[in-house]
Amino acid sequence: NQYGEPFPASLCTSVNEQVVHGIPNDIVLKEGDIVSVDCGTYMNGFCGDSAYTFCVGEVDEEVRNLLKVTKEALYIGIQNAVQGKRIGDVGYAIQQYCESHSYGVVREFVGHGIGHEMHEDPQVPNYGKRGYGPLMKKGLCIAIEPMITLGDRQVIMERDGWTVRTRDRKCAAHFEHTVAVGAGEADILSSFKFIEEVLGDKAI
Repeated sequence: NQYGEPFPASLCTSVNEQVVHGIPNDIVLKEGDIVSVDCGTYMNGFCGDSAYTFCVGEVDEEVRNLLKVTKEALYIGIQNAVQGKRIGDVGYAIQQYCESHSYGVVREFVGHGIGHEMHEDPQVPNYGKRGYGPLMKKGLCIAIEPMITLGDRQVIMERDGWTVRTRDRKCAAHFEHTVAVGAGEADILSSFKFIEEVLGDKAI
């Protein structure tokens, strides 16, 4: 955070209007809530990063659609993580898709390069212009993570110095994969397979 303090938990759990960096607590989740779980790993000298937004019981159709579009936008961004394209192409694709559904695209927090460190260059925004930004080469590893809001895109930092929430307190969704840029298509290094097997027909 801005004070240089380490995150006080091993997972980020962001509930409803919380966008990212929610600190786990003992507040019981209730029917209709959504919770984004963002988990980083460190193994054999390398980092991985992934996030998935879960529904708690039955969730309003309006909110489920936000989750569905955000997850689709992640894969649309990944389709653009190919050699010869630029970082702006990834952000442009995500932004266009989400804004076409009248959702807000958070500007203050972005995806990132990833490797020996969790957060490396380049930054990978979820908005941008086609043909702009760093050129992507095969093998570049990036974390693509759309953070999309049901209402206004403006966000506020809570007093804990970590939790980011929507200003209008409408829900936000967050999905993330770590990918390696490929010559023809990106190689997705993280996986939602286990999550989707467990959730079955309840998966977004």
